[in-house]
Amino acid sequence: MSRLASFKGPSTPTSSPVRAGHQSVPASPSRSSESTYHRKVRTLLQDMASTADTWDDIVLIDGLKAARGLVDTRTDLDNELATLSSKTLPTYHVVGPKLSVMENRILDLDNVLLKLKKQFQKMNNIVDSLEALLAEAHKTKGWKWAQEPLWATWSLEKFACSLPDILIPYHRSLDMHSDIVNTLRSHSVTFEASREAIAMWAAQPYLEDGSWEAHWEDLCTVEIDRWDGPK
Repeated sequence: MSRLASFKGPSTPTSSPVRAGHQSVPASPSRSSESTYHRKVRTLLQDMASTADTWDDIVLIDGLKAARGLVDTRTDLDNELATLSSKTLPTYHVVGPKLSVMENRILDLDNVLLKLKKQFQKMNNIVDSLEALLAEAHKTKGWKWAQEPLWATWSLEKFACSLPDILIPYHRSLDMHSDIVNTLRSHSVTFEASREAIAMWAAQPYLEDGSWEAHWEDLCTVEIDRWDGPK
């Protein structure tokens, strides 16, 4: 996908209005009533909001549970082994069950990555659909119509041209989570390194300023009539 070529470069967030209480903004004079395009734009952006919401649940619930379970079990095993005499060989009943738990938590983390990749693909599909909607509007209603405000100040063209920017931080975050899983996968990783990895996992630094919630939710509340974000 051509837009992914820019993921390693710096991203510049699209400016969004400051939310100071939702105020009614007069509709564009050319919009006497909602069209199919209005409804499709609203639905696509609500889908993006829901996808981003699911992303956070996967990271902060499923992912943290698996990562912490892995590190806790590994730490328990290290502590038990440390209590044994250097001349005493650990029995299977000490090592085996905990190794099994650790391998299961690693599988859980791999499944978390698969879920995140699925959510990221959904985001790509939504962006593609909005771009296709813009192309259709250009063809059927003309360029001028696509450049006029839909509800408040943003046009269909501005929505379609701005939304791809959200893919950049989510792609970087996906790469970061993949790296963290690879770090935790090794049973030789130190407790300190594991703790730092889990803190980075939960913080999602690439999404601090570029996530849906940070950048788009307030914008949609202001710009889209009858906006209803994720539950």
